[in-house]
Amino acid sequence: MSSTTAQAGHGKSQSTKAAASGWIGSALEYYDFFIYATAASLIFPQIFFPQGDPTIAIVASLATYGVGYVARPIGALVLGHLGDTRGRKNVLLLCMFLMGFSTIAVGLLPTYAQIGLWAPVLLVLCRLVQGFAVAGEISGASSMILEHAPFGRRGFYASFTLQGVQAGQILAAAVFLPLAHFMPTEAFQSWGWRIPFLLSFFVIVAGYIIRREVDETPAFRDEEQAHQAQQARPAPRSPVLDALQHHWRDMIRVVLMSLMNVIPVVATIFGAAYAVQPAYGVGFAADVYLWIPVLGNLLAVMVIPMVGNLSDRIGRKPPLIVGSLAAGLLAFGYLYAISIHNVMLAVVMSLLMWGIVYQGYNAVFSSFYPELFPTRARVSAMAISQNIGTAATAMLPALFAYMAPPGSADIWLKVGALAFGITVIAAVAAMSARETFRLRMRDLGNDRAQPVPAQEYERLRTQAMASKSVA
Repeated sequence: MSSTTAQAGHGKSQSTKAAASGWIGSALEYYDFFIYATAASLIFPQIFFPQGDPTIAIVASLATYGVGYVARPIGALVLGHLGDTRGRKNVLLLCMFLMGFSTIAVGLLPTYAQIGLWAPVLLVLCRLVQGFAVAGEISGASSMILEHAPFGRRGFYASFTLQGVQAGQILAAAVFLPLAHFMPTEAFQSWGWRIPFLLSFFVIVAGYIIRREVDETPAFRDEEQAHQAQQARPAPRSPVLDALQHHWRDMIRVVLMSLMNVIPVVATIFGAAYAVQPAYGVGFAADVYLWIPVLGNLLAVMVIPMVGNLSDRIGRKPPLIVGSLAAGLLAFGYLYAISIHNVMLAVVMSLLMWGIVYQGYNAVFSSFYPELFPTRARVSAMAISQNIGTAATAMLPALFAYMAPPGSADIWLKVGALAFGITVIAAVAAMSARETFRLRMRDLGNDRAQPVPAQEYERLRTQAMASKSVA
């Protein structure tokens, strides 16, 4: 059975079910990942590290956030291979369990005052497991949704993966908001911060219930059947080796484009430390600052499917390139607003940078990256390259704090210039990539494949939007 045959008659309900599962799973898993990020900025410097030098405590706490990204390339190798050989569904369930249990463990850790240096050591170990687990989430969920989606609608459906990620960030901040606002400071720093981590028990239960019901994708089943039909032949090479040998150029492009992770680092990690930590002297209240990423992400949730749909009409590259460059420029304004203690301006700049402009990249990469690779190596190639790129941004919060420590001049200008330079690199990498939105599923990853003519593509896309079955 060919990919075309498998997708023909593949019901729209299956596409919707896959998108909903990817959305919910990503939201739950990234809730876990980002409650750590929030706590690393607001709480961990005070409870997991020695208090002799506040700058060292801030840098060390933000470095533990970065450790999670360092573990991601390793997770990408393992989980990407499993996703391409054992199925998209199975690897997503594994990611969910690893993430959930490691997050619960953080909520149970003793503090520095209780066990000394063992506290940050155990914190780093938990973060390593989190980073390993999350490495397979976006690549697995994006591939699953993409392979279920109707032709001409892949960008729209795949964007729900990232909409789920943004929703997870909203939930992470929203859980902290009432705790930070209503609990006495001493109680919040003593035990209240643990509540969001322990709630991950429900993440595990909900995630398992949702993801066990997802069907494996037609494209993966076709690949599996083709492999079984050729069992008399020599065993095929590992998907990872295939990706590295035949698709290394596109993997490098994805590495460089993934440096766009600098924008969420600026918006939600360094921005939080800069605004809230007493050593910087800005003085935003923690509960006030937490509303900034919440409002930005609320707007992003609405913008993402619109940009995903736009990428099905005009292509993946235009919104990605424009979004990258414009978000980098707006980073200056966002950090400047914090530097002048202007909460309202910081909120407006966050809404522009994070909520709208950055989504030109964020809403599109979940379709563009997997479309660059063939079915057999899709999860591996995307997971490895994307996670190497994000790992390269892992230590940026600590680097920003080192380059622009408390008391230094022009903090907003130094960090903004670094962020903009990185977004330029990502935009240039996108410019060099081929366009993919009019390629059929069977032609993805083939450099010589010809796109469907524009008129025919528009006809098929219109048909897919109107019909209950895939054209």
